[in-house]
Amino acid sequence: MNIVMDTPQVTLRVYPEKKMVYHEMHKFAFGESFQDLLIKGAEAFEKYGCTKWLSDDRGNSATRPEDVEWAQAVWEPRILRAGWKYWAIVMPEKVIGQMSMKRLAARYNQMGVTVEAFSDPQKAMAWIERQ
Repeated sequence: MNIVMDTPQVTLRVYPEKKMVYHEMHKFAFGESFQDLLIKGAEAFEKYGCTKWLSDDRGNSATRPEDVEWAQAVWEPRILRAGWKYWAIVMPEKVIGQMSMKRLAARYNQMGVTVEAFSDPQKAMAWIERQ
């Protein structure tokens, strides 16, 4: 396991042996900190030939529309080209954040990514390790 990024908002790790990127939101990330997380995550994903992403978003809220637009225009094509197949989401504690993540989960599921939502990070890790 390598720590790629560690800020007050987020921690980003890569598990090369598991072909997985794992981020943990400590508090709401938006704008530059949100974009940095996704860019650094995509770089690690490509470098280590990952297929899995675990998002621990318990500390996050609803993603801002401009961040969703950026992610869909910039990050999404890149991560899909890199071979993203599995996404485990530990859902935000805030209901508004859960609604936002459910929309994103449905979008990526339609694009062929297998998505599962969890409330417990250990269960999310156990599921994604089996993929």
